[in-house]
Amino acid sequence: MQQQGAELCFKMTDLAVVGLFEVLKNLKKFQQIFRNLLQTVDRENPGLAVLVDYPGFNLRLARELKKRNIPVIYYISPQVWAWGRKRIKTIKQLVKRMIVFFKFEEELYKKEGIPVSFIGHPLLDGVKASMTKKELFDRLNIPDNKYTVALLPGSREKEVKNILPRMLDTAGLICKELSSVTFLILRSSTVKEELFNSIINGRGLPAYILHDMTYEGLACSDFAMVASGTATLETALLGVPMAILYKVSFLSWLYLRTAIKIPYIGMVNIVAGERIVPEFLQYHIRPGKIASYIKEMLTNQRESDRIKTLLGRVKKNLGESRATEKAARIILKEL
Repeated sequence: MQQQGAELCFKMTDLAVVGLFEVLKNLKKFQQIFRNLLQTVDRENPGLAVLVDYPGFNLRLARELKKRNIPVIYYISPQVWAWGRKRIKTIKQLVKRMIVFFKFEEELYKKEGIPVSFIGHPLLDGVKASMTKKELFDRLNIPDNKYTVALLPGSREKEVKNILPRMLDTAGLICKELSSVTFLILRSSTVKEELFNSIINGRGLPAYILHDMTYEGLACSDFAMVASGTATLETALLGVPMAILYKVSFLSWLYLRTAIKIPYIGMVNIVAGERIVPEFLQYHIRPGKIASYIKEMLTNQRESDRIKTLLGRVKKNLGESRATEKAARIILKEL
């Protein structure tokens, strides 16, 4: 949005936190941002508001916008199908139109009588590699071993601290039985390189950090360990078999166990409507068990091909291309 000319009042990536109790620690900062934003709204008096994701913040903002007679379009639905089901009533009261990425979201909102437009997923247009495996490995001077495993530990500092060490423990066990393996650690620019180096140093693994080259790294990998989130869909769109890992604080986990109403949390499994890739969550992140699964996937081409076929079906479930253009046209009609 900033690249397209949007003026940012505050960079939310500077306050990217995961988990209920992590949010509470930063509550005063969020409250100040909220007050400042309302001051901007009152000064600028916009004709329309497009709220993007972030329901804990944005639904509160929608209520204030409603008081000011500013119509609201909500882009990227809160995960009301997974938890926070009561938010549907709030959305019906405050939102003029929902713009959603998934077909099952469209069906849910239609059932509740909420105006909704299904546009498909924007990732369908953006997920593609810019170079081949040979080009990438030659450019970075990485040895082209028989197997390549990608590690995607998340885009937030807390996620990386919780998940990357366990991914590396798993990688160490794989190396003991498969000597010809390379690990690509795919770093998001939202997390400092120093954090990655501090976790990796001293492990002696054939691991290489790639900076903002997620699609290139995935496209040349035979398997991926992925933190739960959008990255699971990106991995699926590139046809890479995966295992999903996730861990939050103990208190956040206790809350999520009671709040989440679906049998799995990985978006790739949710879109598929079944568990097509394994999820190793919280205290079930056991490096030995994960390593055994990955070794089976690397050495069993038939099983790997079966998973790739299922991932292909996930891609079809995400709709058609040009989602962002469709969203823009819908928003323009509401102006």
